[in-house]
Amino acid sequence: MMQSLWCRIRKMDLEARSLQPNVKAVLLAKLREYKSDLNNLKSEHKRLASANSNQAARDDLLESGMANAMSVSANQRGRLMMSTERLNESSDRIKESRRTMRETEELGVSILQDLHQQRQSLLHANDTVFLLLKVPYRHHLLTGKFEGKDEKEINEERRKKEQVKEIKMLF
Repeated sequence: MMQSLWCRIRKMDLEARSLQPNVKAVLLAKLREYKSDLNNLKSEHKRLASANSNQAARDDLLESGMANAMSVSANQRGRLMMSTERLNESSDRIKESRRTMRETEELGVSILQDLHQQRQSLLHANDTVFLLLKVPYRHHLLTGKFEGKDEKEINEERRKKEQVKEIKMLF
C-alpha cells in the first residue's frame, strides 16, 4: 500500500513540474506536505509493527508461563477460600459467644432480683420478730400489768434478739 502511495506522489510531482510556474510552486508545496505526511505514516507503521512483534514475543512468553500462573492462581484461590471459611467460622463463634454472654447477663440479673426479694423478705421477717418481742413490754406499759416471764423466757428473748442482730449484720 505504501508503495502505491509513493508511486502516485511521484506521478503528481512529474505532472506539477510540467505546469506553469505560478501553479507549479503551489502544487510542489502541497506535494512536500504529502511526502512529509507519508514519511510520518511510514515511521508510525514501523513503530506499530515493531510493537506488534514485541507483543507477539510477549504473548509467547506469557503463554508458556500461563500454565504456571494458572496453578499459582488456583493455589491462591484455595488459600483464600480456606481463609474465608476460617473467618466465617470465627464470626460464628463470636456470635455464639455474644449470645451466651447475653443469656448469662440475663441470668445474673434474675438472680440479683431474687436475692433482693429474699433480702426484703428477711428484713420484713426481722421487723416482725422484733415487733413481736416488744409486744409484751408494750402491753405492760399500756395496761400496767406485767405478764410474768421467767428467766428461761427472758434468756430466749435475748437469744432471739442476738439472732436478729446477726441476721442484720449479714445484710
